[in-house]
Amino acid sequence: MNKLMDDKVDAYRIGVGHMNETLPNVVESYHNFTARCFEEHAVSAKNKQLIALGIALFANNEICTYYHVREALSQGASPSEIMDAVAVVAAVGGGHALSQGVTRVQQALADKLQ
Repeated sequence: MNKLMDDKVDAYRIGVGHMNETLPNVVESYHNFTARCFEEHAVSAKNKQLIALGIALFANNEICTYYHVREALSQGASPSEIMDAVAVVAAVGGGHALSQGVTRVQQALADKLQ
């Protein structure tokens, strides 16, 4: 990771640390919940990180994108696997726009033109 990415992830961690001073039970509960979600079960820890990366990209969440790239690498994902996940997100994102265009937008046009 480059310094900018590391700085952003570190800023997030510092912010969570400040929140922990005020709401320790909330932060602890959140960390426990996410730790359990990312444990290896039917889906490998590596694949869970690739899924999380895809969601972070789709949500346009910069800090989570950086974080999950780093975590995917630490779980053994290759750069090729990471970029494959990016391609899937691009397909889903494009499909999302297309599906809305051929349904909602066309319906709105039909309603307006009648």
